[in-house]
Amino acid sequence: MRKSPQQRRESLKKGVYILPNLVTSGSLFAGFYGIVSSMNGRYDIAAWFIFISAVLDALDGKVARMTNTTSQFGVEYDSLADLVSFGVAPAILMYSWALQPFGKLGWLAAFLYVVCGALRLARFNVQVETVGSKHFIGLPIPAAASMVGACVLLFYHLGGSGTIRMVSVLILIYCLAVLMVSNVPYYSFKDPELFKRRPFGMLVLAVVLIIVIVAQPELMFFLIFLSYIMFSPVIALVAYLRKRRQEKVSEA
Repeated sequence: MRKSPQQRRESLKKGVYILPNLVTSGSLFAGFYGIVSSMNGRYDIAAWFIFISAVLDALDGKVARMTNTTSQFGVEYDSLADLVSFGVAPAILMYSWALQPFGKLGWLAAFLYVVCGALRLARFNVQVETVGSKHFIGLPIPAAASMVGACVLLFYHLGGSGTIRMVSVLILIYCLAVLMVSNVPYYSFKDPELFKRRPFGMLVLAVVLIIVIVAQPELMFFLIFLSYIMFSPVIALVAYLRKRRQEKVSEA
């Protein structure tokens, strides 16, 4: 149940929780430093700081729940930090790194990404009490930003440049923007069952995955986030086609 404006003001007068908001501030700092790095032409550094921001963003909510220090102030502050770290920072990174040669089309693509990210965050805040915790509606903005960072790191790793890089990034930005405001359900990894006892083979698989990520982080980050982003739309498309086929069979 949401608090009234009067209750929020009274709660704020009592003070704010330091620990979770400090973690959120760290996420905001990482996003801001990513912007600074992009402006200085250090695009690989900017990409890594987007990842750091995503890790801290995942921790602040867990810290708040573990310490029983959740608050409406923390929720609003987290959303504002997310808009900077996962909306503005990736957009500036993409524009500076690959979209600038497209002129107006380039900066409009970057702006569209920011707008869709803001809409995604606003919709999440409105629907947080009505949507199940196991799934997000639309692509989460930290995942979209991480995909941007993974794309930059992969191109640096492979030495990619020129027109192919610019066109692929332009297409990527538009796709991420559309997916963020879509109604496609994405798994949230907040299912309590996920952390319960699992077969021994799952531990071995997790260890092997960590080793592979450490050995080839640029490639593995790209594949992991690409798989996460594409899995849900593919499943939704298959379900839609199956439903259409069943409707045609029932009409026949």
